[in-house]
Amino acid sequence: MRLFINACVRRASRTEYLARELIQRLGGAWDELRLEELDFPKADEAFLLRRDALLARGEYADPLFAPARQFAAAETIVLAAPYWDLSFPAMLKQYLEQICAVGITFRYTPEGIPEGLCRAKTLYYVETAGGPFAPDEFGFGYVQALCRSYFGINDVRLVKAVGLDVDGADVNGILLEAAENMDTLIHEDYKEGKTSC
Repeated sequence: MRLFINACVRRASRTEYLARELIQRLGGAWDELRLEELDFPKADEAFLLRRDALLARGEYADPLFAPARQFAAAETIVLAAPYWDLSFPAMLKQYLEQICAVGITFRYTPEGIPEGLCRAKTLYYVETAGGPFAPDEFGFGYVQALCRSYFGINDVRLVKAVGLDVDGADVNGILLEAAENMDTLIHEDYKEGKTSC
């Protein structure tokens, strides 16, 4: 199963456009998860106590963990999120909190070090920004660190198009260039530090 995590909300989302171009190039059948359609539970103390108790008892089949099970089982993942306020939409943070489930997406070694349990070898992070820059450390960097440190997904690749709302920008040209660079990104062997297109 291949998973498309869609954190785009605008009808004419440029981020979603790039993500669908990437999915077409990757080929195969994909399950799509639109984050705007999820009802995230209120993360109050009662919820946390219930969640911790379920995990402690190993009740991973509970519906609460359906997103985590889906993420852990995916062979390849495309995550599309526009660059908002130096990061990504809040619903993506809520989703990431939901899938960080001990015993499903990761476990702790006897030394207390997280060890990934996810099947995916590669996650593609797709983002666009209206401004001329999108510092990797805040949006993409956060997801990359989480994937590598917790989920065991070390190959995290970035597809990015920036400067789309700058006066006089050739929006179509910028998007086309990002799409054309995807082929190189898909087919190159992963190298540390070479994660963007």
